[in-house]
Amino acid sequence: MKYLVTGGAGFIGTNVVKQLLVEGHEVVVLDNFAGGKKEERIQEGATYVVGDIRKREDLDQVMSGIDGIFHMAALPRVTYSVEEPWLTHDVNVNGTLQVLLAARDHGVKRIVFSSSSSTYGSNEEALLKEDGSVKMPISPYALHKLTGEHYCRLFAELYGLETVSLVYFNIYGPYFDPEGAYALVIGRFLTQKKNGEPMTVCGDGEYFRDYTHVTDVVRANILAMTKETVGKGETINIGNRNPKSVNDLVKIIGGEHVNVDPRPGDPRFSGADNDKARELLGWEPQVRIEDGIAMLKGELGIA
Repeated sequence: MKYLVTGGAGFIGTNVVKQLLVEGHEVVVLDNFAGGKKEERIQEGATYVVGDIRKREDLDQVMSGIDGIFHMAALPRVTYSVEEPWLTHDVNVNGTLQVLLAARDHGVKRIVFSSSSSTYGSNEEALLKEDGSVKMPISPYALHKLTGEHYCRLFAELYGLETVSLVYFNIYGPYFDPEGAYALVIGRFLTQKKNGEPMTVCGDGEYFRDYTHVTDVVRANILAMTKETVGKGETINIGNRNPKSVNDLVKIIGGEHVNVDPRPGDPRFSGADNDKARELLGWEPQVRIEDGIAMLKGELGIA
């Protein structure tokens, strides 16, 4: 099969591209390299095209023979979306609409869209459910991703373009930038530990998040692209269903820590109900947070 990965030179996209190549697929990457061209993320065997998802001409030049699209290109920083609401809307919403239109017009069979648990807002239910929890975004970025989910659903209903939206919960793993948009508290702690600094814990450290290893996310993407049980505009949580506190992370990583003032607006709890992923995709997480962090420490040369 021939696949297009938008944002395929980013953290998650790089991991998806790598696995697609392992499985013998033809892969085209469209990326604007806004975060810089990191050589370690360039996968031999994939075709890389510099382009902008907002420009139809850039999309048209990479659509020939494409069977499916993994749409991962975005400006992912929540804080940046607050500072630059128009630019981030233009990329994240208008860009997604352009990808959907190009896919429809070129006869692409299916799109797998990367969404975010930020769409749930400050909802602190025990475990967040796709079809039961109220989605109330509290940042422009979260609203952009929720809009993308709805556009995907509409394109499936109105035009017959098969779509699936995957809602990611706190991803970490190989190729992530410890200081990038997906770094989360894990990235900050690992950077501090590597620099011989104490880990800074906001507030009392009893903030729980559902950390998901990127290899589990990659499997979810490929299942979402290939399973006949999906494609009708579904939204599916991809998370561990096993939230860990910041204090838990300190213990897992090991080392000194200091407590600092809490960040305003941080929800106490965020966890994924992943029953839908199990039922529709046959997916379940395989990497324990303890093992995932141990692998990252090894890659970063942290004792």
